[in-house]
Amino acid sequence: MSLKVVIIGGGSSYTPEIIEGIIRRHDTFPVSEIVLVDIEAGKEKLEIIGNLALRMVEKAKKSINLSWTLDRKEALQHADFVSTQIRVGGLAAREKDERIPLSHGFIGQETNGAGGIFKAFRTIPVLLELANDVHEICPDAWIINFTNPAGIVTEALLKHSPHQKVIGVCNIPFNMRHSTAEILNVRPEDVKIEFIGMNHFVFGKKVYVNGEDQTQEVLTKLANEGLDYSPANIVNLGWSKTFIEATGLLSNPYHQYYFQTKDVLDKDVKAFEENGTRAEVVQQLETSLFDLYKNPELNEKPKELESRGGAFYSDVACSLMNSLYNDSEDIQTVNTMNNGAIPDLPDHAVIEVNSVITKHGPRPISSGPLPDTVKGIIYQMKAFEELVIRASITGNYHDAYTAMVMNPLIADERGSKVLLDELLEAHNNYLPQFNTGGKAE
Repeated sequence: MSLKVVIIGGGSSYTPEIIEGIIRRHDTFPVSEIVLVDIEAGKEKLEIIGNLALRMVEKAKKSINLSWTLDRKEALQHADFVSTQIRVGGLAAREKDERIPLSHGFIGQETNGAGGIFKAFRTIPVLLELANDVHEICPDAWIINFTNPAGIVTEALLKHSPHQKVIGVCNIPFNMRHSTAEILNVRPEDVKIEFIGMNHFVFGKKVYVNGEDQTQEVLTKLANEGLDYSPANIVNLGWSKTFIEATGLLSNPYHQYYFQTKDVLDKDVKAFEENGTRAEVVQQLETSLFDLYKNPELNEKPKELESRGGAFYSDVACSLMNSLYNDSEDIQTVNTMNNGAIPDLPDHAVIEVNSVITKHGPRPISSGPLPDTVKGIIYQMKAFEELVIRASITGNYHDAYTAMVMNPLIADERGSKVLLDELLEAHNNYLPQFNTGGKAE
């Protein structure tokens, strides 16, 4: 039986990780064909990644036919799984997403605030085109999306494309489990966290170790021991004892942007002045990674890849594909339709939630009502996400402005217009749905 995986954005520096994940699972997830797909601008990187991937497959002695192409529609023929890891506009666009807000005294970050909004504006139309192609060419294929902002993108595809076999993944729940395991000095596989909320705005409601509730133990250690608890791309500022005790929840590192905004902004402005934007740092890292990837002796994922902030996304995606293929009915944290799991939110809202993974897709596990301490901000964030999706599709200036002004990291009616106008102009080539000449006064 043939099993085909198509990787959209195959020239990404993360691709060696997904190749490694497929190889490691080959006994239970017997992929027979992998096609890496990219665009003309990514052709050189695609070639480098393709050759490294071939060496990895050869070293592993797996019977996998691996190829790469710029012809997306041809690549999708007979696909069973389509993973998406694209960055519209590349790291140059990310640099603008970070630099422009920081220059005006706002958080500049690639998936939150103004930068996250514009990443969604650039990405959603492109992935809607892909979803339409998948629906026409390989309608039984699962789209596994780990293009950020993953939750917003996944909701846009599920609500506005004919293809409904779409699941979003993120490495933050993975990192939270592993960090919690370190805090408790236990194995990550023994830790289960009950998650509530949305992508990059998810909380841990309960922590279990081998079925025993260890929530208070984790919160106490976080409150009293100043432990580090963040992925490679976010410097942890730590949480106050009062915040941890008052919320009674396990926050994720992205919550710093919302609950420590001034401190994060001060830190980011200082880093920006000393070293440039995070995008510029990543560009240097990417250059080093691709220099490694070019080495004809390299035939495995280099450890240096783990210094990228999105490391382990690919492993999460591979685990999900494996469970879908095998109808495993194991529990994984994914971005999918709420369908009653959080009764406070609409059934059709996409949330990040523990789900039973079956061959028919995720079955979200109910976590009960939202805690009163975070109910209001989760309502606001979900409403904001819906505004972003609407603006991404309509290209309407006022829709985009409303999304900006209702984002908690902007929340400034004049500042929103300044950011919106500058970012629309900066990204004009990647925003065909917007008429940048139609600015409102």
